[in-house]
Amino acid sequence: MPEQAASTAAGHSSAHSAAAGQEQKMTLTGPQKAAAIIVALGADKASHIYQYMEPEEVEQLTVEVARLAFLNSEQTEGILNEFYQMCMTNKAVTEGGLEYARAVLEKAYGEQAATDLLSRVTRSLKNREFSFLNKADVKSLYAALQNERAQTIALVLSYVASDKAAAVIAQLEHDKQIRVVEGIAKIESVSPTAIKIVESEMNKKFSSLMTSSNVKVGGIDYVADVMNNLDRTSEKNIFDGLSGHNQELADEIRKRMFVFEDIVTMDDRSIQRFVRDCDTRDLVLALKTSNTEVANKLFKNMSTRMAENIRDDLEITRNVRLKDVEEAQQRIVSIIRGLEEKGEIIILKGGKDDIIA
Repeated sequence: MPEQAASTAAGHSSAHSAAAGQEQKMTLTGPQKAAAIIVALGADKASHIYQYMEPEEVEQLTVEVARLAFLNSEQTEGILNEFYQMCMTNKAVTEGGLEYARAVLEKAYGEQAATDLLSRVTRSLKNREFSFLNKADVKSLYAALQNERAQTIALVLSYVASDKAAAVIAQLEHDKQIRVVEGIAKIESVSPTAIKIVESEMNKKFSSLMTSSNVKVGGIDYVADVMNNLDRTSEKNIFDGLSGHNQELADEIRKRMFVFEDIVTMDDRSIQRFVRDCDTRDLVLALKTSNTEVANKLFKNMSTRMAENIRDDLEITRNVRLKDVEEAQQRIVSIIRGLEEKGEIIILKGGKDDIIA
C-alpha cells in the first residue's frame, strides 16, 4: 500500500489536526507530524514513500525532518496511531466507498471518530483533484476557464479556494456569471468519471480519483462563501439575474451570506469587537451609502469621541467613488468574517441561530 502511505504522509504535510483520541503534550503541525512519521519509519522505508511524492512535498518534508525536535515515546505513538488510522481509512474508502468505510470505521473506532476520519480523508481527496489549479494565479485560472461551458467552470471552481473562484467569476460575462454560480450551488457530489473527463478536456495531467464513491463539492454553503468574496457590483448583478428565474435559490444563498447591511443583525458585543479592528477611513467610506439603521447600530457601539470624529469626517467627505465605498464595506465584512472564524464574534445567518447570554 505504498501509494496510499505516500498520499497520506503528503496529506499530513498540509493538515492541521490532533491525533484522534490522543492528548499531546505539545501541539504539532501537520508537516511536523509527517516528519515524525518519516523518522519513525526509518531511512529504508521512508525512501520508498518518497518515490510516490511530488518533489515539492519531498523538499518540504525534508526541511521538517531536519527541524524536528525531540519527541517522547508517547507523542510518537500517538502520531503513528493517527497515521495508521488514516491509512486504514484511505484503504476502506478506496476499496468499498464512503458508506462501506463508515461502517468499518464506526465498528472499529466509534461513530464520532469515524466521522472525523472520513471528513479528513474526503477533504484530502477533494484537495488532490484539480490541485494543479491551486498553484495558478487568478489570471491564468481565468484564461484556462473563460471559454469553457458554465457547467465545467462551476465544477472546477468548486475545487479551488473561494477567493480565487470569486475573482474568476467577477471576470465572466454577466449571463455566464449567473449560470456558474447557480451551477456551483447545485453541485452536491461528482462521480470520479465526470472529474476525469473534465480534467482530460483541460489537457492536464492528474492521477485517477482514489475513491469509487462520490466526493462532496460545491453546494449552497460554498457558493455563499464565493459570493461573500465577490465585489458588490458582481454580487448584485448575479442576484438580480438569479432571482429572475430561481428566486428560491437566490434567497437560500442570501441566508447563508453575510453582507455589510447585515451588521444590524449582530449583537452589540460583536460589533464593538470588530469596530476595534476597522480602519477609521473604511468606516467613513462604508457609511457614505449605508442606511440609517446600519449607521445608528455602528455609532451606538463606538466611543463618543470616535462617533463624533466619524460624523465630522462624513460631513467633509465628498465626491466619493462608489467603487471605493464598496471596497471599504468589503474590507469590513472580511474583518467580521475573519473574527467569526476565530470564534471571537457571532454572526446570525438566516435567522436560525439564537444567542444565549
